[in-house]
Amino acid sequence: MKTIIIASDHAGFYLKKAIINKFSKKINFKDLGTDNSIKSVNYPDYAHKVCLKVAKNNLNIGLLVCGSGMGMTMAANKHKNIRAALCYSVKNTKLSRLHNDANVITLGSRFTNNKTAFNCLNAFLTTKFEGGRHKKRVKKI
Repeated sequence: MKTIIIASDHAGFYLKKAIINKFSKKINFKDLGTDNSIKSVNYPDYAHKVCLKVAKNNLNIGLLVCGSGMGMTMAANKHKNIRAALCYSVKNTKLSRLHNDANVITLGSRFTNNKTAFNCLNAFLTTKFEGGRHKKRVKKI
C-alpha cells in the first residue's frame, strides 16, 4: 500500500480530512497535523514536517493543503529533493508528474472543491515521470 505523508493548516483541514476519508482504503496516510480548523497555525511548519519525511524516504509522496495552496508550495520547495506542485486541474497535475517528477502535491482548499481534489490526487498517483529530456531539466532544479 502506498504511503502519503499529509498535513494541512487550519484552512485546509476539512479538505485534508475529506481526502483521507475518500482514499483510506487504498492509501496509508501519515497525518502530521493540524488536527482542527479552529486554531490558527503556521502553514510553513506543516510543509517542513512533511517535506523532511518525504526527502528522507523518496518512496513516499507528500500532500499539503492550505487555503490557497501557494504558501505550502513555496515552503515545500525550499527543501532539497522536493518538487512540490500546486495542482488545480487533472491536466496540470499530470504535467507536474510527467515533466517535473513532482513528489509533493499541494492543494488550495479555498479554490479546489472535493471532487477536483480527489481527481487531482488520483492523477498524481497514477501518472509516472516521463524521463527523457525532462530528466536533465529536473536535475537542474
